[in-house]
Parts: sequence; C-alpha cells; structure tokens
Amino acid sequence: MHTQPAPSAPTEANPIIKSNTKSESNYQVKKRSGQTVPFSADKITVAISKAMLAVEGQKASGSQRIHDAVQQLTDQVLSALQRSLIAYPVVHIEDIQDQVELALMRSGHHKVARAYVLYRTERAQQRASSEASPKVGFSILESDGQHSICSLNDIEALLHDHCDDLTDVSVPKLLKLIEKSIFDGISRNDFNQSLVLAARGLIDLDPDYSKVTARLLLQNLRDSAFSYLAVAIDNSQDLNYADYFHRYIHTACKHQYLDEELKSYDLERLADALNPSRDRQFEYLGLQTLTDRYFIKHNTVCLELPQAFFMRVAMGLSINEVDREARAIEFYNVLSSFDFMASTPTLFNSGTLRPQLSSCYLTTVPDDLSGIYSAIHDNALLSKFAGGLGNDWSRVRGLGAVIKGTHGQSQGVVPFLKVANDTAVAVNQGGKRKGAVCAYLETWHIDVEDFLDLRKNTGDERRRTHDMNTANWIPDLFMQRVVEDQMWTLFSPDDTPDLHDLVGNAFKQRYEYYEAQADAGQIPLFRRLKAVDLWRKMLSMLFETGHPWITFKDACNVRYTNQHQGVVHSSNLCTEITLHTNDDEIAVCNLGSINLVNHLVDGEIDQSKLETTVRTAMRMLDNVIEYNYYSVPQARRSNLKHRPVGLGVMGFQDALYLRAQAYDSDEATQFADKSMEAISYYAIQASNELAQERGTYPSYDGSLWSQGILPIDSIDLLEKSRSNYLDQDRSQTLDWDSLRSSIKQTGMRNSNCLAIAPTATISNICGLSQSIEPTYQNLYVKSNLSGEFTVVNKHLVTALKNLGLWDDVMVNDLKYYDGSVQAIERIPDHVKALFKNAFELDTRWLIEAASRRQKWLDQAQSLNLYLAEPSGKKLDQIYKLAWVRGLKTTYYLRSLGATQMEKATSQSIETEPTETKVCSILDPDCDACQ
Repeated sequence: MHTQPAPSAPTEANPIIKSNTKSESNYQVKKRSGQTVPFSADKITVAISKAMLAVEGQKASGSQRIHDAVQQLTDQVLSALQRSLIAYPVVHIEDIQDQVELALMRSGHHKVARAYVLYRTERAQQRASSEASPKVGFSILESDGQHSICSLNDIEALLHDHCDDLTDVSVPKLLKLIEKSIFDGISRNDFNQSLVLAARGLIDLDPDYSKVTARLLLQNLRDSAFSYLAVAIDNSQDLNYADYFHRYIHTACKHQYLDEELKSYDLERLADALNPSRDRQFEYLGLQTLTDRYFIKHNTVCLELPQAFFMRVAMGLSINEVDREARAIEFYNVLSSFDFMASTPTLFNSGTLRPQLSSCYLTTVPDDLSGIYSAIHDNALLSKFAGGLGNDWSRVRGLGAVIKGTHGQSQGVVPFLKVANDTAVAVNQGGKRKGAVCAYLETWHIDVEDFLDLRKNTGDERRRTHDMNTANWIPDLFMQRVVEDQMWTLFSPDDTPDLHDLVGNAFKQRYEYYEAQADAGQIPLFRRLKAVDLWRKMLSMLFETGHPWITFKDACNVRYTNQHQGVVHSSNLCTEITLHTNDDEIAVCNLGSINLVNHLVDGEIDQSKLETTVRTAMRMLDNVIEYNYYSVPQARRSNLKHRPVGLGVMGFQDALYLRAQAYDSDEATQFADKSMEAISYYAIQASNELAQERGTYPSYDGSLWSQGILPIDSIDLLEKSRSNYLDQDRSQTLDWDSLRSSIKQTGMRNSNCLAIAPTATISNICGLSQSIEPTYQNLYVKSNLSGEFTVVNKHLVTALKNLGLWDDVMVNDLKYYDGSVQAIERIPDHVKALFKNAFELDTRWLIEAASRRQKWLDQAQSLNLYLAEPSGKKLDQIYKLAWVRGLKTTYYLRSLGATQMEKATSQSIETEPTETKVCSILDPDCDACQ
C-alpha cells in the first residue's frame, strides 16, 4: 500500500529538529526545472522528518528517538554530499534525494526508505505526464558578460568526438550526469568544470573514462589559452596550433616566464613539428598534474598546452646545440611520445629565466659552526629552485665532545639537524612542491642512537625532525659484526676524523686501531654495545617511523666509477644517487627515465628503438650540465668536472603485465636483468659516443672507466673487499668486450650514466606504474598536491573484460578488498597470480630483481620494500638479504595500516633465504617477533 507523507507534517519553519550544519550561501541546488536555489541543510532535515512521520505517525512528532534519528540521518547525508559540494558548488536535487534513500537504508529504516522511494516514484510519474516538450537549449554566461546558447545535442556531439576511439565509454551515461549539473545562466567556468567532474566520477567504472576526463579538461585549457591569445577557435583547432605556439612563446617571454632566447628559434619550423594528436594519450591524473604544477600560467590563465610544454622543455635543452631546431624536434619527439621523460626540475624550469634542471644535490657538512650554517644556507638556495637534497652529517662532532674555542661541550649533531629540518619547511621547491632533504649519518657516530629517534612522535620536540628524511650510512664492518654477533664501538668524529673518508679494508684497520686506543684510555669519549642491539634498534625505528633508511657505504664506494676523485659520503633524497662530495664540491645529478612499455613489441624489447631513445636521452641529460642554473658555485664546479647523469626506467610493472609475467617469478627477475642490461649498455655506449664528439669529462683519467672496469666488472672489487658476504648474479648477454675496448680508446663523456629514480610524478604524467615498483593497489585513491584521484589498474580491467568479469559487482568487490583480487572467488588463479599487489608479494622477489639491476648500474636505485605484516625476523632477513645481494641502498619500508592487515594475504616463494645468521629485533623468545 502506498504511504504518502501526511499533510500535517512539520514545515520548514518548524521541523522536528534543525540541523547543526550551517547552510553555505555559495552552494546551489539545481531543481528539475533547471532553476538553481541556495543550498539549505534544513530542507534535508525537513524531508527526512516528513518521511519519518509518514510511517511513525504524528504521535511521534515529539519523540526524542525520532529527533535523534533525524539528526543522525541528516548528518550522514550532509557528510556524503560534502565532497561533491567542495569540488563543484552545484548539486542536483535528485542527488540529494538519492543520498537520503541510502542513509535510510544503511541506518535500518527500511519501512521509511520504502515509503520515500514510492513517493519519489509517484512524483516522477506525475511530472512525466505533465511535462511539456524538453527545453532545446540553455544559456551560458561568458567571461565577457555575454550569453551563448548551448544544447544537449551540442554536448553530446562533443562527447562523441572525445570518445570516438574508446569502446567502453557510455556517452548517454555521461550526458545524463552532465545534464544534472548544468542550468540556465551557468557560467562558462562552471559549465566546463561540470563536464570534467561528471567524467571524473566514472573513472572507477572503467579506466577509459580517465582519458575522456583528460580530453574534456584539455578542451577547457585550449579554449582558455586560445581565447586569451586571440587564436581563432573552430571545429579544427589543431590547424590553429601553429598560430597558438607563436603567440604563446612571445607572450610568455613578454611576461618574463621564458628566456628571450627562445624567440630566436625558427618558431615556424618548430610549430610544424608539433603533433597535437598526442594530447589524446593523456589520462586525467597526468594532465591534471601538469595543469596544476607544470604548465606556465599568467594570472589565472594557463598559457601552456601540452605540446607547447614539451617543445618548450626541448628548446631549453637544445639551446647550446649547433642545429638547435633539429635537436629541439628530436628531443620534443621523445618527450611528447612518452618514450622518455625528463625529471620534474627539468620540466619545471627548462626554457625559463632560471633553468635549474638538476634533480639531486649531495653535500657534506663540516665540523665547524661557520661551515654548518653555510651548508644550511646552501640547502636553502638549492631547495628554492626545486632541488632535492642529501646531506652528510657524519663529520659533525658528537654530544659531549670538547669545543676547543670555548672549552665547553658540544650539543652534538641533533640540534643542527633540527635547524636543517626547519629550513626545508621554510624554503619549498619554487613554491611548486615541498622542500625535501635527507640527512645521512655513519653507524659509528656516537650520536647515532639519537639520530635513530629523530622521527619519533614522542620525546623532546627540540630533538625531533618530523619533516626531514634520515638514512643510516652503514659500513660493511658493522654488518659483519651483526652477523657474527660481535661488539660495536661508537666514536665522535673529532677523535676519529679519517674514518669518514675510509672504506673497505682500510676502514676496518683504522676502526680497529681506534678501538684499541679507546681500550687504552687514549680516546675518552666512546661507547660500546653489541652490534646486534644497535641493528635491532635501527630496524625497530625503521618499522615504527619509516626512518632512517638502510644504505650501504662500502657497496657505494668500492664500485664507484670516480673513486679516484673522492669518497661517496651519502646518497641523495631518494637513495639512487651515489657521488662523492667534499668541501669544494657539491655533487649534482641530472635525471630522466625510459618508458619501458613504449619499447616493447609483442612483449619483447625493441632493441633498435631503445638504442635510439637512450642515445637521445643521454644527449639531453648531458646538455643540462652547461645549460643548468647553479645557485651555489660548488655545484657548478663539481658538475662541470665530472658530468654525472642518471638515466633510469619506469613502467616495469606495466611491462610485466604485457608479458603476462608475475612480479614474483623467475621470469620477471630475468626480465629485470635483461632490460636493465640493455639500457645500461646503450647508455654507456651513448656516453662513449658523446666523448668522441665532445671530449671526455675532465676527471676521466684514473677512473674505473679508464682502467677498463665497467659496472659489471666492479662487482669483483666488492667481492674482494667483502670476502664471503656477497652473492650476486653476474651473467651477461651483450657484447661488453667491444664496448669496453671503445671506452679505453675514446673515453666517457660522463662519470656516471645510470640511476633509477622513483619517478613518482613523471610516471603519472605518462600513465605508467612508478619506476621499478610493483602495483601498490589495483584500485585506490591517490592524493598529491593536485588533489585526490581514483586510480584503477587498467591492465587488470582489460584482463577481466576479456574474461567477461568486469561489472559493477567487480568494482564494488575491489573497493571492499582495498584493490586486492586475492579474495574474489570468481577471478581465476592465473589472474590472481599476475595481479598481486605490492603487499601480497614476498619482499625477497623485489630484492632479487633489484640485485639483477644493480649489477648494471654505476649508481643505485630507489627501492621501496613492502611488508603487509612486518616482524623482527622478516625485517632482519630482508635487509641482510639486500646487503648480501649487493644492493647499494634501500628506500622506504612500507607496511599496511591496521585496518587493512586482516585483508592482506602473504605469499611466500619456495627458495630458501640467504645463509646468514638470523637475529630477532626484539625479544627472541617473543611470539610477536616471529
């Protein structure tokens, strides 16, 4: 029987309760007529009150139970609407009523919900029978105050144009959502935004909606830029791209966003090379990220469109070339096709008035007050122009050491780390991303235990650095003593100054000498403890706070190509750069990454294309060195003398999907090996060719290169230094002998060529998995400075579509299981094996693959480790395995939150762990540690 709200129900002026939520005058509700009215939370309260009383009867109107229920339901509805109101200030009346229905059902008010649904249905039927013919158009308020007329047919045609190559996108569904949010008299900005938000809301249903959303966003960007630059807009905008490009360059130079030198290029030749069709390859996250953080804007207008952006970057990188236009076009093609992507600072600043293009800066901090604050000052200058920082603090004397100038006692390194932390917060990276620095400390430093506590949330806040990353710089001798359960001695570096510059056996001999001096009473300030106890605390703090990271001093130094020039005292912000530093040199590295997916044909590497791309990429990276803006002289001096670059890779997980290989398989480990060997070979070959054209880097003589020792050969040096604590594969497939011979004859242009960076943002731009990372989750919401974005594993969706399993139920299942497919019964086992997320893999597989890559790298790789349920035993095993397998560094240890633990599954591999002694981190008899 149909139940209708009683006519005597409370009115808006006298509801059962009033919501505590304040109505926002800026928010609007679109009625079915198209009219908009101010949003009022009280109206939601009234609607729920009416529905309640229609079922409960008027006798319940004064009931506290009804009062509380209505208040709770109102709050639930407002909470659900909050996100959409923040994103776009107009909500359709139907959406509000949908949320009321859901709130009633979820709260168990099924009779009330049924009455509410029946009432809505009856009212819809009444409207349908009485409605006149639909409105053919609506007006849009343009920025100049004029009105234009648009119809749903116009919008439908636009959607069809953007979806013509996408098979699983529903134009009617998009159109229905858009129709809900537009109204007569809507502003042009709100109209454009409503199209983007409608498509964005469907991304979790199918990844193709991400491309539709990107194209709608691009349409808005084009219209805005073309309008501001007075470029004609018609149905074939691509034909006007050349005119736009000329105007963009001159306007951006006029407003001092770009270097005037860019106007001297043959702009017509460059404009002809632009390929606007490449705009259609963007996914929404990538294009929105570029829009928010990379494109040049003037006031509120985004002057830069994607292809102009890539050409602007290419023009900057070719500014010192002989045939600048030819090289700019060559560079543009690898960037705009996503075959290769330069690092974020290069994309930010190439072609601008301050072309600071380098990603990483490494410094060493001296042990005197002037030098310490000079180093912090350098941090500020480098961070200002988008550089990430790695600081070596191991020379600064420890707590209790004597200060000769005052005869007082030092407060140690921690107070200065606090200042460095606050400097990174105060000076962000060009206002475009947060300032970031990582402090490194050697394991023998007497302040190391305080250093481990820097990221704790308890204790004296004056001795905490919540915004700064930290890393342990661990010598092999310490790891050997952990394994052999021996004692370890902590010193202040003013008593043992040469330990800082010693590695391998030389370090061991000198360290043991200082231990003997301490035993003899000649070094009064020292502390001795069991090495395994310090190791336990290292791993415990790593699990508790995520810091300090574990990095290995000797592996970085013994295999360092330029070790004749100095000692590597730290890595960088992301642990992939391993270059020497001293008081006169701040190490600099310029980064970029190869898109592995774009170099696969039928699952196999296209060697010819890869060679071509790598050659171009290495030339671009080498060009950075002269063109780069250096905010401190030590950085310029170092970079011009040694010319290091870091070519890396991204999309490794995507490549495995295309090859139908699970990350935790021998086949994937082999692919990691072979793909990195190819990139390493072509990068070293390209540097050798550049040396033939441009000359060797100034400090080449005496390097490992000059001795015919390539990265693969330097493993022998590490084995000799480490004795029995190295087990690393050394197989090879390419003709390294010929390349080795060529290097001996003509040298190398760059002291270092290879480093695998995290590629967190540039992978988003290219629509790829990050770097060498396994899939984090198959469906999740990503948050960054550009906002929140739904991310769906497009490869999983394709696989499920091929099996006829992709539907609304599957989407809901993925959401329920936090993106995991392991507990969804109808998914076949072979699909589950292929699409394990990072927390469902045995961590040892990540280390095995990383070890295979490390043998080809002259620097390091940014390697995150994932554990669903960390324990003392597991942490001990994986970090010892990383050391034994020859890794130079590790990055974050990532674990699941407590709410996700019970949903995580742990898969183990059949191979046995490495044969090192295993110690538990905490109590060896405690079940929780096992």
